[in-house]
Formats: sequence, structure tokens, C-alpha cells
Amino acid sequence: MTTPPSGGFPPQPPPYGYPPQYYGYPPPKQTNALAIVALVCAFVFAPLGILFGHLSLSQIKKTGEEGRGLAIAGLVIGYLVTVVTVLVIVASVVFIATVARELESLDGTDSSYPDITATPGQQTDELPEFKPPATLGSNCQYPPTSEPASKPAKPPRTGPVPTDPEFVSASMTTNRGNIGLQLDNAKAPCTVNNFASLAQQGFFDDTPCHRLTTSEALGVLQCGDPSGTGTGGPGYQFPNEYPTNQFRLSDPAMRTPIRYPRGTLAMANAGVGTNGSQFFLVYQDSLLPPTYTAFGTIDATGLATVDAIAEEGVADGSEDGEPAADVSIESIRLD
Repeated sequence: MTTPPSGGFPPQPPPYGYPPQYYGYPPPKQTNALAIVALVCAFVFAPLGILFGHLSLSQIKKTGEEGRGLAIAGLVIGYLVTVVTVLVIVASVVFIATVARELESLDGTDSSYPDITATPGQQTDELPEFKPPATLGSNCQYPPTSEPASKPAKPPRTGPVPTDPEFVSASMTTNRGNIGLQLDNAKAPCTVNNFASLAQQGFFDDTPCHRLTTSEALGVLQCGDPSGTGTGGPGYQFPNEYPTNQFRLSDPAMRTPIRYPRGTLAMANAGVGTNGSQFFLVYQDSLLPPTYTAFGTIDATGLATVDAIAEEGVADGSEDGEPAADVSIESIRLD
């Protein structure tokens, strides 16, 4: 029998079933850094969250790191935020486009003139009673347009314009006869100020009346465009007055046709606020929305002259177009 050395014991074998290198717990796996970045970016900037989420999953698959749940969370949140953002942007664009169309129809942002007079409806409401706005004639403005003037013209004076005298007489001489006009300065001082200024500058001299409408609901002769194309003007524009200023711009009545009586002198435009030099003479009761400034009346002699022109009809046989008769303004002078 062998006797162990004194003062000690023989070496002990390692624990059964475990080699020496596996004493204790194995070190924890490292969390993938991109997985954390993906989750953070998903809240800050979603597309980056999606990008880092995919990169993280790819790295985790290769390295066996922790963080798969974080990466997936970053992806899900990133995609959700991105989809919601896209939907919000699309809805905003649609909303802005809709509002822009509404403002264009109300504020006259279209500066072209092809459709000066609107298609009439079947209402028979009269022009509203005139109630002078508090700012009537207090600050007349004539800002320039992007289109040049069809004939040299200077804008009229700006700022306050008197509403007295109430009426201003004018004589419109044409190759078909004289047309007497009574300008309603008390209701439309900025418009009368413009018309008188252009007349005094000779802007209307030797210019055609380029459009005649002879339908059952609309009978007007349109003049005031030196180019004769229906798109010309003085190179500036100005706001509407009566009857437009009797309504709120958002009022549905602004789109409802009313009766402009025979003998009315009114401004043509391409939308509210785009008045320039074109005007029309109403020779029969006509239905139009209240978006055309009525700024005067035509005398009996003038109506007879316009009636004779209308009887000859439209050149192409339709109800709207160039008059069959050659009609030109020789001059317009204030009496």
C-alpha cells in the first residue's frame, strides 16, 4: 500500500462530465449595433430605420449576434411611419390642389381671357340692392399683369377715388352709330376711374368689338381688346366692384346666375380680380353669375345701335363668336 506524502492529498480529477475549459457560464453574445440604430432611426427618420434594419438582419445571420427583435421592430416601425407619411403627403397635395382650384375660381388667378362671359344658368334673380362697402373707392389699385399691354397704356391714378359725381356721361362712337353711356361712379368708382383713364388716353380708339353672343339667355356685344383676339388688355388688372362686393367670396350665390338687365354696361374678365380693358354691352336681359362689375348703362340710341348689330348675327352662324357685322370703336370720350 502506497502512502501519500505527508502534509497533502493526491490531485483531484476535474468534475465528472465537464472538461476543464467549461468551468462556469459561457460569455453572453453581443447585441448587433445596427439593430439598435435601426430602432432609433425608425422614430427619427423612417427610411434609415428600414435600411439599417435590413443591414442588421443580414449581419446577425452571419455573426449570430443578438438584436434580431430590435432589428425587426425597427423595420416594422420604419415601414409604418413611411406609409403614414406618404399618405399624409398625398392627402395634403390633394387638399392644396383642391383649395388652389377654388381660389382660382374665386380670385381670378387665371390671367387669360378666352372665356370672358360665363355660361349662363336658369336663375332669374335680379342684381342685388346696392349697399356701399365701407372701403368703396378708398384705395383703387391697378397692379401689372404678366401679359404686356395690347396697346400702350398707363394705369390710372391709384389710391382714393371720389364717388361724386354719382354719374359720368360718355359717348362711344362706332362705325355703326353712336352709343351713349352713363358711367355709375357711385357704385363702381375704381372701374369708372379706369374706363375714363383709358378713354382719355385713346386706348379704345380704332379697336374692334370682337365678340357677339346671341343665345336666348345671353345677349352681349364685347369690346375693349385692341388685339381683337379676346385675350388682350392694358397690361394691368384690378378688383371687382358691384355686384361682386355685395357677396362674400365664399358665398355659393357667387356661382348662381342672376339677371343683368338690358342696357347694362359691364366689365369682362377671366375671373374675379382680373378686370382690364374689355367690357360688354348687354342688349337683352342676360343670366350671369355676379362676378362681372356693372359700372354703367346704355342709352336708348345706343341700344338701337347694338340691336342692329345683333340682328346680323355671328359670323360663323353660331350663337357666340365674331360679329357678322364689322364693328369698331372710333373713339370713346367723356362728356
